[in-house]
Amino acid sequence: MTPLSKRSARVPQPPERYGFLGVIDQLDNDLKTYGEAMLDIDSGKWLEAMKFKMDSMSSNQVWTLVDWPMGVRPFRCKWVYKRKIGADGEVTTFKARLVAKGYTQRPGVDFEKTFSPVAMAKSIRIMLAIAAWYDYEIWQMDVKTTFLNGFVQEEIYRDQPEGFTVVGEEQKVCHLQRSIYGLKQASQSWNIRFDEVIRGYDFVKNDFDPCVYKKVSGSSVLFPVLYVDNILLIENDIKMFGDTKAWLSTQFSMKDLGEASHILGIKIFRDRSKRILGMTQNSYVEKVLKRMLDIPFASAVGSIQYVVQCTRPAIAYAKSLTSRYQVCAGEAHRTAVKTILKYLRRTKDVFLVYDGGELILEGFTDASFQSDDDDAKS
Repeated sequence: MTPLSKRSARVPQPPERYGFLGVIDQLDNDLKTYGEAMLDIDSGKWLEAMKFKMDSMSSNQVWTLVDWPMGVRPFRCKWVYKRKIGADGEVTTFKARLVAKGYTQRPGVDFEKTFSPVAMAKSIRIMLAIAAWYDYEIWQMDVKTTFLNGFVQEEIYRDQPEGFTVVGEEQKVCHLQRSIYGLKQASQSWNIRFDEVIRGYDFVKNDFDPCVYKKVSGSSVLFPVLYVDNILLIENDIKMFGDTKAWLSTQFSMKDLGEASHILGIKIFRDRSKRILGMTQNSYVEKVLKRMLDIPFASAVGSIQYVVQCTRPAIAYAKSLTSRYQVCAGEAHRTAVKTILKYLRRTKDVFLVYDGGELILEGFTDASFQSDDDDAKS
């Protein structure tokens, strides 16, 4: 009987190209290690941010220190730093996150299911269009330490955070009770928890977008729209809104961001007297252009796709054509992407506007059946 070959002892590492994914969150990160943060000119602010995170984990009882169980392989974690930029392009917040190196997790052992939905960009646009038409209030709230609210079902152990090892207990490891950033199942755990909580307060989930909810009482209506840790509250009743906001604050640690003016890289402008709402991504476009010098073709197309989904549907066809050649992109395709980026640079201050005209749902389609591989015409 042939003995089974031993599993490779190589420690999995994330590919370098992954550094270009998730452009929205990565644009402003400039520190990679705890050591760099301590040598940075803003080291005091980074240390304050890390202490705040540790206090949050302690109050949420995210883990307990235990002796290292025999035969268990704890995975490592690292600090991730980000300067959060406001709508005016200035630094508003210094954020530090303790992130698990989830790429070392083993399926069936450290995690099972990982999928978690977020509100679709088109859902956000539809809700903002409705808010503009009916002159609803649009408020924004942020869930602090979002993923710490989800519960871990598996037996997971990890090392103590760098810079915050407990004196005298250096050999102990953290037994996780709740999720932390970087765990493969963290997002799903948070979504399950939020769904259970919000439906317990008589909100109804939308059948077509599981991150849009509704609560109706007489003529009063309130729509929470969830995108990971960002919540848009769209409503027409101040009392219902105040009650819901106060209730949410009893369930999670929340930050009231006031009237929505900037969300997910989108700047929102309103003229309520004319029932006009406009959205632009000028700041996001500027940041993308600064990163477009030496990044992979697929990443450039992905950055353009986010703009198309949110505020610039007019370039959807051009983006669609270039996205077909992500595996075999040639010089002509790269030139086409550069042309799209040049167009975005010239028109970065253009707004997608919803006005007070008649609220009509329209749809368009191009059913070509792709019978011609070159121009997609039937």
